[in-house]
Formats: sequence, C-alpha cells, structure tokens
Amino acid sequence: MKLEIISRYPAGSTHSTPILFVHGAWHAAWCWDVNFLDYFAQHGFAAHALSLRGHGGSEGHHNLRWTRIADYVEDVARAALQLPAPPVLIGHSMGGFVVQKYLQDHASPAAVLLASVPPAGDLAITLRAARQHPMVFAKANLTLSLLPLMSTPRLAREFLFSKDLAYEQVLAYWEQLQDESYLAWLDMLLFNLPRPEKVKTPLLVLGGARDINLKPGEIEATARAYNAQIEIIADVAHDMMLDTRWQAVADRILVWLKERDLR
Repeated sequence: MKLEIISRYPAGSTHSTPILFVHGAWHAAWCWDVNFLDYFAQHGFAAHALSLRGHGGSEGHHNLRWTRIADYVEDVARAALQLPAPPVLIGHSMGGFVVQKYLQDHASPAAVLLASVPPAGDLAITLRAARQHPMVFAKANLTLSLLPLMSTPRLAREFLFSKDLAYEQVLAYWEQLQDESYLAWLDMLLFNLPRPEKVKTPLLVLGGARDINLKPGEIEATARAYNAQIEIIADVAHDMMLDTRWQAVADRILVWLKERDLR
C-alpha cells in the first residue's frame, strides 16, 4: 500500500534521530506541514509526516470505513522502517492512540502524545460529544461515518480550534478535513485499547487548556499510565499543531527532546 509521507530536512547540522508525526482523526499529513515540519527542520531534525491509509495522498480511501487501529499501527511501522534510524514519534489525538499501540511492540528513542486519546479509550470523549450534539452524533452512527461531526466550519472550530483563530484559517483547515474510520473509532472506544505496561519508551504528554474534548484529569491519567512528564499548555485548543499558539507547543517538545540528549 502506498503511503503519503511529507518530509522536511534541515539545511545545516542535524540530529541523527528523525521525527515521525502521526495525525489524528479527520486529518492527514498536511496538518503537520502547516507549521511543525519546517519548524522542527529549522531546529536540526529531519521531520516526516505520515498520512495513514485512507487519508490525504495515501491509498485505501475506498476501504476507510472498515479500517482498524491495527492497520494504522502497521502504517506507522512501515513508515518508520523507511527512515534511516528509529524515529521519535509524535502523535496527535487518534494518532497519539496509534502511537501508544505501536510502542507496545516497537522500540523508539522517545515519543510525544499531543491531546491524545487516553489509554482508557474515548468513551468519555464520545459521551460528551453526544450530549453536546445529539442529532449530529445520531447521524454519524446511522451512516457509519464520523464526517458529520466535522460537517460545518462551526463544528470544526468548536471541537478543534481556539475562538481567536481567524475564520479564514478555520475555513482553510475545515476544507481539508475528511471522513474517519468508524471501526477505528470503535477500537478506541472499547475493542483495542493500549496496554501501557508493555511500553518502555520515555513519553511526554501534552494537552491544551482550551481543549473541549479532553478534561485535564484525562490528560493526567494518560501521563500516570506511562509514568510520563506532562504539561497542559495555556490558551491552546485540541489541534495543538494548528492553533494560534502552536509555537509554544513545538518549543515545549524541543526542550524535552534536548533534555533527552537525542543525537
């Protein structure tokens, strides 16, 4: 299966450890290319963003509805093998969940979870969304499609972005959002939860104080499960790599990676 990987390389001295970014639901590799890829390349890292199967320029769109989390984990494994060294993994939301599953059976020098679905699953997140938008949630279940949850720019802003992100930017990002696998959502709900006790990789867990999807306690529970460092960054919403204060998120990651003494 052909997988889209967008890569940016540093101009000068580099770290030998690359970074592989894994997007969340409704997104693709493009979400990292807006801000993060160039920024991390400027700081000496070869930065690569993967589009999971059925997303962006990767194959598999025809079978997206029935794609499982295990398939996404396989995509990350294939992408990592294409790199010259085991990468640092940075996963957002559903991508953070995929990274957790990947790390159960694969070695990595370090990993970062951004606004990640917790290892306990996304039941609480789902119930909150259902209470806030019962008709939209009902349509998603009737059609076996998660696209209704992102069917308007207003919904996209509510779930993903801060209120002060310019409407033009919200609209531009919303136009690139796509459907997500219904079965992958069920896996995150109940059927294929991570096993933190199997993960030995050092992790950094980051959340946004303006994220309406994740409660601070859920972010803290993720950090406890992995004995990981945690920070909830002020004035940042769920899409931490696209929101107005994305640079504060990127800088926190860079500081942590420097502390890990990655070469």
